[in-house]
Amino acid sequence: MTEETQRRLIVPEDNYYYTKTHEWISLDDRNTVTIGITYYAQDRLGEIVSWRLPKKGQSFEKNQIFGLVESNKHVSDLYLPVSGEVVEVNGSLTPGLISDDPMRDGWLVRVEMSREGDLADLMDPASYRKLIEEEIKSLE
Repeated sequence: MTEETQRRLIVPEDNYYYTKTHEWISLDDRNTVTIGITYYAQDRLGEIVSWRLPKKGQSFEKNQIFGLVESNKHVSDLYLPVSGEVVEVNGSLTPGLISDDPMRDGWLVRVEMSREGDLADLMDPASYRKLIEEEIKSLE
């Protein structure tokens, strides 16, 4: 297994949920979550060069496009995994931070959920790992 493939398969487990469109979500407290893109998404996109994120106070429905990331390969829409209001946007983002650490310091937004039940539709770490392993096999 190559180093690149190993990085793609990094799937943190504690308090993380995942989407089929490769966003991650972690539960900060009962109603607040942090959202970003997964290592797999970042590796598929390549080096991130720019992004567009919502403003604090904007509200979105589950699965609604809330922003985009642009890489040297293409532009990808970002889908909000839960319904809610943006309570914080990561003001420390840099292209290198998203590319090097998308699941920690490279987070995108924090959202106060309006429907806690939205988490039930997301993938657990084992299901997400299986999804990306299948995608990697289909690309090889």
